[in-house]
Formats: sequence, C-alpha cells, structure tokens
Amino acid sequence: MASPHRPQFPGAIYHITIRGVDRRRIVRDDIDRELWVAALGRAVLRTRTALHAWCLMTNHAHLLLDTPHGNVAQMMQLLNSSYARTFNRRHGRVGHLYQDRYHSILIERESHLLEVARYIVLNPVRALVCDHAEAWPWSSYRATVGLIRPQRFLTTSWLLVQFSDDPAAARNLYAEFIAEGAPAATIAGLLSAA
Repeated sequence: MASPHRPQFPGAIYHITIRGVDRRRIVRDDIDRELWVAALGRAVLRTRTALHAWCLMTNHAHLLLDTPHGNVAQMMQLLNSSYARTFNRRHGRVGHLYQDRYHSILIERESHLLEVARYIVLNPVRALVCDHAEAWPWSSYRATVGLIRPQRFLTTSWLLVQFSDDPAAARNLYAEFIAEGAPAATIAGLLSAA
C-alpha cells in the first residue's frame, strides 16, 4: 500500500526529522558528517528550498526549512537517497539507512517557528553531548550567531529578523533565546563545574 502524500505547497515551513533505521547511526565519523552536510547543501540548492536551521546527531537529524516551490518531498528524496548511497558505498553495506520516510510537521505560527528553531540547535545539549549549542559543530547555530561563516545553503537572515532588524542585535537576541531554552540540568551542571 502506498504511503499517503504529505501536504506540500509554496511557502510551507516544516520541521523535518530523519532517523536511522532501528535508531542506528546515520553517521559514524566526521567524514560521514561532512558528506551528510554536503548532501544537504546540494539538495537545498538544487531544489531552491530555504534552510533556516539544522542539526545532525549520530542517529538522526533535524531541519527547519521553507519551501517556496512546494517541493519538500523532492528535497528530502535528494538528500536521503544521495547520502544513503554514499554512506553504503563508503561502509560496504547495503539496504536502508533511514527508518521510514522523513517525519514532517507543518509550522503555522511564529511562536512555533521560534521554538522549533531553538529545539533543533539545542538537540545535542539536551542529549548531553555538549554543554552549549556553540560547542556542537554539526548544526546551524554557530553560523547563525556569526561565529563562523554560514554555508551557502543556510539562510540565517530570515530567522534573525524574527529577533531584530539590526543584524548584530538579532544575533545577540537569538543567542540569548537559545540559552534560555537550555535544559536546567545542563545549566546546573555548568554552575557546579565553575
């Protein structure tokens, strides 16, 4: 039986999640991570979608994207098939890499948009992989706050303008907003370590 079509229309904004089959790793090392990021960039640029936030974890990834052309399925098919072929070839394996199709949530309110943006970049902090979002190199956080130059495929201005029209103020307000969402356990651990 065919899977039902998901809503797609121009201007739709989605929180996308992809997960490894049986929650297994989709990346094994930094080379895999770089290959996944490259595949993400090619898929975003080729489909002319707008990527506003992303985070790659060991067995899953999150994306916040806007589809001006209503083509989220095409973008995800390009990303997932391209990277899965590369991963399988590199590691001498066959079969599915991802569990089911990608999961997508349509974002309809600005408040939901900001919470999703925060949730995505705090994923490694919540998983206790690192203490601060800026410590995780496999997300959009460092580019959005201006610590590194944004990749060609990442649109930081759209998210930042939600905080301020002034780019420097927007980056600071975004960083404060992300820090406010850090888990209490992580904050307590940081304070006790100081």
